[in-house]
Amino acid sequence: MFEYSPAWPHGTLQAAFTDVFFVVGTNRTHHAGVDIQTSRTMTVVREDGALTLLNTVRLDDEGLRALEALGQVRHVVRLGAFHGRDDPFYCDRYGATLWALPEATHADGRAADRALAEGGPSPVRGGEVFVFNSARFPEAAVLLARDGGILITCDAIQHWTHVDRFFSAECGAMFEAQGLIRPANIPSTWRGACAPDVADFHRLLALPFRHLISAHGEPLRDEAHARVAASVAEAFPA
Repeated sequence: MFEYSPAWPHGTLQAAFTDVFFVVGTNRTHHAGVDIQTSRTMTVVREDGALTLLNTVRLDDEGLRALEALGQVRHVVRLGAFHGRDDPFYCDRYGATLWALPEATHADGRAADRALAEGGPSPVRGGEVFVFNSARFPEAAVLLARDGGILITCDAIQHWTHVDRFFSAECGAMFEAQGLIRPANIPSTWRGACAPDVADFHRLLALPFRHLISAHGEPLRDEAHARVAASVAEAFPA
């Protein structure tokens, strides 16, 4: 029987841009015989009192009160194949609509309510869905057409600039040694699992964005496009 993940330690909801918020919390998992504890980031977009949650992180009671003070949770968006463990909690608590790529499988076996697709509808007005078509496991991003363009990603582009307080000491040291703590990073772990083609990133760089909010790390303001372009050149040398 499926059980919700607990509310692990997390920070406070913070404003990133007008009506765009983020919160950084803990993620714990076990992979290849290793216990892994890192941080993960949820993005919250508010429109006319309705909230859309992307890359969900379960909040404790105090955090939920702060979330509910922002508005009513209406939509939950699953962007990455390796995330989504807290989607059922928010969908059940608030009756939210779950959006995901058609190929995604969900933690509790439910089906998504709405499909994400390039050129298709978005839960956020003016939101543009981008799909990493070549990735072995389903991965998407959403571009918000505001503030010069805000790109919201999951695992394909991460932005850990330092080992934050939600990492375990062992995992922080391991991730630093593996080169995973760096800005606008296209992580070797995700590339190894998903084998993406550089063409997807060229298409992504054709989109107009200045800022980045990833499921890993804090927002990257103003320099996102240039930093992602540099990361693409490094990850996919000609």
